[in-house]
Amino acid sequence: MNILVIGGGGREHAICWKLRGEDGVQNIYCAPGNAGISGVAECVDISDSDIEGLIDFAKKINIDITIVGPEVPLVMGIVDKFEEEGLKVFGPNKGCSRLEGSKAFSKEFMVRHGIPTAKYKEYTNINSAIAEIDDFGYPVVIKADGLAAGKGVIICENREFAIESLKSIMESKQFGAAGEKIVVEEFLAGIETSILAFVDNNTIVPMVSAKDHKKIYDHEKGPNTGGMGTFSPSEIYTDELSEKIRVDVLEKTLNGFKEDGLKFRGILFVGLMITEEGEKVLEYNVRFGDPETQSVLFRLETDLNKIISAILEDKLDSIEIKYSNSQAVCVMLTSGGYPGNYEKGKKITGLDKLDKDIVVFHSGTKFDSGQLVTNGGRVLGVTAKGSTVKEAAEKVYQNIKGIDFEGMHYRTDIGI
Repeated sequence: MNILVIGGGGREHAICWKLRGEDGVQNIYCAPGNAGISGVAECVDISDSDIEGLIDFAKKINIDITIVGPEVPLVMGIVDKFEEEGLKVFGPNKGCSRLEGSKAFSKEFMVRHGIPTAKYKEYTNINSAIAEIDDFGYPVVIKADGLAAGKGVIICENREFAIESLKSIMESKQFGAAGEKIVVEEFLAGIETSILAFVDNNTIVPMVSAKDHKKIYDHEKGPNTGGMGTFSPSEIYTDELSEKIRVDVLEKTLNGFKEDGLKFRGILFVGLMITEEGEKVLEYNVRFGDPETQSVLFRLETDLNKIISAILEDKLDSIEIKYSNSQAVCVMLTSGGYPGNYEKGKKITGLDKLDKDIVVFHSGTKFDSGQLVTNGGRVLGVTAKGSTVKEAAEKVYQNIKGIDFEGMHYRTDIGI
């Protein structure tokens, strides 16, 4: 089997790493890939948004299955266009991808199908938003409706900051066209967690849980990022909570797909807040989360390509999916200044001296004249297993001491 993975971050590195050596997998290509991915797949210099170029490549190389990693090509409709050309592709179509591409669409879906979520209202007029902002109380959550690379959510502690944020999103276009419409939500207090699930037209199967850390600094301080690290399993999941989420969220979501005629095949990411009133959905994503994928696929024992093939045939219920009993931690090393402005091209050293059981997933790297350098805000995801989360975290942090690049930043409290 020839497989093409679309994307060039840590999520795609984890996908390629998992596919490598699986039964039936002959060649793995990744477009555009990165320096780390080049060690497990053949990188192809095609942008993940160049849909026509990707279709031409898939035909030329006789790709059997294309796996779409990032949200942007999914929202653009890459799955529909591949299928129109008779090409097998893994990911939800354009209609289903609106669940991530529009916060307003996803909130309407949740309310329509009785899925627990925060109270909200959408706005396209800033004056209307300002006039009603106090109605939600403080803190209040303001979200850009469209895609904003995981950074389009602002938690505002007071009216002054809320109005400043509304102006930044809707007038100054902090998140570009993504902020032409906004969603204002009540703030939910509790423990944030997430669930990734495999989905076909008949079945939804949750993966093992993972806990993401969005804030840039320790103890959940500072601005949101795309994710500073994860551990799996999340510490809050009891059998009772898992069953409630399955019934109240996952099954209702699958039934909603059926009722709305959304033929969803792919990965569903459900962001959750566990409140005193119970679990509530914060957001849907329609692809593997990053960096949750690094922790979850690190524990997946069943061949990923077999799961994907079953989903494409609506036979997910026929696959037994197994995970390692070991627990996993992934800590992100980021560029100085991230999630704001940051410099690229910083020399990376120390990766050749890590313990053998450490895996480093590359998020933003490239080779420059043979030297590995930084090429993004999130640079590396240092990942390990252990009998406990704490043991895995201690392995990770011990090895991080040997890695260096100018401005390197990371949280010191992931899994500790």
